[in-house]
Amino acid sequence: MSAGAIRLENVTLGYERRPAVHHISGVVEAGAGLAVCGPNGAGKSTLLKALAGLLTPLGGRIVYDGLALRDIAYLPQSAEIDHAFPIDVLDFVSMGAMRRIGLFGRVGAAERARIASALAAVGLAGFEDRAIGTLSGGQMQRVLFARLLVEDCPVILLDEPFGAIDARTIDDLVKIIARWREEGRTVIAVLHELDLARRAFPQALLLAREPIFWGATQEALSEAHLAQASHMVEAYDREAEECRRDETPHAA
Repeated sequence: MSAGAIRLENVTLGYERRPAVHHISGVVEAGAGLAVCGPNGAGKSTLLKALAGLLTPLGGRIVYDGLALRDIAYLPQSAEIDHAFPIDVLDFVSMGAMRRIGLFGRVGAAERARIASALAAVGLAGFEDRAIGTLSGGQMQRVLFARLLVEDCPVILLDEPFGAIDARTIDDLVKIIARWREEGRTVIAVLHELDLARRAFPQALLLAREPIFWGATQEALSEAHLAQASHMVEAYDREAEECRRDETPHAA
């Protein structure tokens, strides 16, 4: 599977005209594995929402080469998902098929096989009738990854996919990310776990309300760059934010 590139052209993002992320330019090449890292308040989740088409840039533009928004699967943070919603695992994962069959389409034999394969891939075969509200944090994250497998999109956006889950689940989900990358899918993930970023993603964007470095993960997450990011976010928190253009290139 080959996705198109995603191009950010001097993108500024924010809410109610208040910038949260300033002037990002760069290209996410087709099939890339990109970790988006930075301190709390750096604008990581804001950027991911914009890439998913959920937030319109205040300035600049995001260009999708050969991609429609329906080709992008987006997994928000766990806190944004209603775990108490009365739905069982099978129906929840089946929602991933809507991209192909529509909201009221029939789940036929091919889709049922795809759903069963996805549940087996995340280690949850036999959980079909469980209500999602009865699942542990790790089990719920497996269910969410199963739904992504069913969606079968060429671009996958993950917002803090490893937060508050057990080590075994993390290892299993990292393997699924590796599988996606082997299939040529583009995977972009917001991560706080820098060791996992270094392990699973060859490219990283280090944010601190503006890009610090975009490139090879080991270089992006150097001690010097991390210290710079921390200092810049603290400075933004102390001062009123201004939307100003930075002419320094941050990505090839």
